[in-house]
Amino acid sequence: MSRYLVREKDVEGYSPANHHGTVNKRLVSQANVGAKHMEVVLGTLAKGGGALPHAHPGMEQACYLLEGTAEVELEGETFAMLPGDTCFFPEDVMHIFRVTSDTPVRLLVIYSPPYAENPARVRRP
Repeated sequence: MSRYLVREKDVEGYSPANHHGTVNKRLVSQANVGAKHMEVVLGTLAKGGGALPHAHPGMEQACYLLEGTAEVELEGETFAMLPGDTCFFPEDVMHIFRVTSDTPVRLLVIYSPPYAENPARVRRP
């Protein structure tokens, strides 16, 4: 097995702060592959789950929707996401993510620089 290959089944899940109905798995991080400038997380959000309003100072975030549907709010704009869609959250911009499907949402989340659930890297209203 390569130290650069990550299998989802081998990654322990965690429930992130400020989210509900969410289990994340850090697929790419400093801890598992030595990544220094990015982090890739696989999120699974249950029906009705999502992220409450928050922003990430000094950090950009992108989300690629794999399964389910969701609604995103940022900078006064609200839009629906379908599988195959990607959204971008600029640094320090307040945003909200909500599951709208009857099935769970699965999405890839990319942070740069890495978030690592560091409380200093999030701002709430």
